Amino acid sequence: MAAPIVPVGGDQGSGVQKPHSGIPEAVFVEDVDAYMQKQSGDGQTTENVLQKLDEMHNKYKFMEMNLMNKKRRLKMQVPDIKNNLDILKVVKERKNCGSDMESRFLLSEQVYLKAKIPPNDRVCLWLGANVMLEYTLDDAEALLTKNLSTAEGNTIKVQDDLNFLRDQYTTTEVNMARVYNWNVKQKQLQKAGNGTE
Repeated sequence: MAAPIVPVGGDQGSGVQKPHSGIPEAVFVEDVDAYMQKQSGDGQTTENVLQKLDEMHNKYKFMEMNLMNKKRRLKMQVPDIKNNLDILKVVKERKNCGSDMESRFLLSEQVYLKAKIPPNDRVCLWLGANVMLEYTLDDAEALLTKNLSTAEGNTIKVQDDLNFLRDQYTTTEVNMARVYNWNVKQKQLQKAGNGTE
């Protein structure tokens, strides 16, 4: 059973664990009349309710943009890690056979340099944030394999969060349309009531 989810506008400080990276669940407004009576009892006008729903919709869109950027970064990261693992396997093979490896590496944009690499049992991995560390071949392979599985798992989680998020902003859009239509209907009833008197 899923963990309980705090509805939009509910108690935010309850400490309830939220699934989907803390994305709040949009509650579908089944009975608009009852919902609006409750909101008007709390001193909310239709415009205020629509404004809150619009704010939630904008938050969902912002979250979607952030998740899409994260997904894009992860999709670029996975092939890089796989290439590094492939290169590491070649370095291991060359070490085992004892022969030099010839390679070309990027010196600057569109300038490559040919190099002979002697058999080696260590490699340097660029970790980012201007940090490069030297690892043994086995340690480097273990680190890259762990990073690959983490990146692939994060890609799946981000996609799951995106799917959940799309459901939430669709629900919010439907709620906005229903509240707006309810408001139009109420104004028409008021006009009809004023016209008969």
